[in-house]
Amino acid sequence: MEDILSVVTSLIAGSIRVSIPIAFAALGGTLSERSGIINMGLEGTMLIGAFFGVVGSYFTNNVWLGLLTAMLAGALCGLLHAVLTIRFKCEHVLAGVGINVLASGLTVVLLQMIWDTKGKSAEVASFSNISLPVINQIPVLKDILGEVSPLLILLAVSVVGVWFLLYRTVFGLRARVIGENPEAAGSMGINVYRTQYICVILCGVLAAIGGAYMSIGDIHMFSRDMVSGRGFIALAVVIFGGWHPVGAWLGSLLFGLAQSLQYRLQTGSIPPQLVQMLPYVATIVVLIFARGSSRRAPASEGKHYYAKGEQ
Repeated sequence: MEDILSVVTSLIAGSIRVSIPIAFAALGGTLSERSGIINMGLEGTMLIGAFFGVVGSYFTNNVWLGLLTAMLAGALCGLLHAVLTIRFKCEHVLAGVGINVLASGLTVVLLQMIWDTKGKSAEVASFSNISLPVINQIPVLKDILGEVSPLLILLAVSVVGVWFLLYRTVFGLRARVIGENPEAAGSMGINVYRTQYICVILCGVLAAIGGAYMSIGDIHMFSRDMVSGRGFIALAVVIFGGWHPVGAWLGSLLFGLAQSLQYRLQTGSIPPQLVQMLPYVATIVVLIFARGSSRRAPASEGKHYYAKGEQ
């Protein structure tokens, strides 16, 4: 019985840990898509966040400054995506794919320039787990949440913050109206472009934090293309979560469970190729069920808005 309990607690703890980067990216994707901008560039933005988190930590020897560097880099990625899709009216999917390709190539080039290698960086200062005062005294729960990454606490704050921003502020109401009908929002005097810019830039910041967790919150270094599809999984989580921040967080836990199972099953007799497919199979299954659900995407998601007088 104790062995079963140990396995379950270990699985839950692992699920929470590996869901963190997906949850941050999914929160950002929710914010962006609520304002009508599809962000296919989450993968690349996470990769940029992972890389610049290491760069900042490497040159300052301070992990918090590394995180700040990642957030600034993510904001620039978000700004680039916003300029392409809002200012120049590029197709949202193509703009996102372009950012993904740019991030993959740019990180390899900079990796070569800074560390003279194309594989991985040097080890850097990274986050240490912190002990939660009351929880670390409770049986079973202490094995799950007794010691956590500071970024898990930041994630909890971010979930509440994004929910509050979208559903309890005038800005959030405007963003949701724009996602449904930007022409109506514009006719009411709402600055559609400014609202979309803010949402997409915030999306970049959140996705970059998710990427930074992977490098300076988990393995203490950057390795080439280390995001490994988590940005695309985050897009599926946005749909599964019904374009709601709490739903996105819960959905990320589901995918965290799939990845945690993958790590555990790799030690068994199942062929590793099948085990490694598990998170991606879960993504496909979730998208199939989400398609048939009553959840509906913002009506103007992916569509270009033209202000009065624009061609």
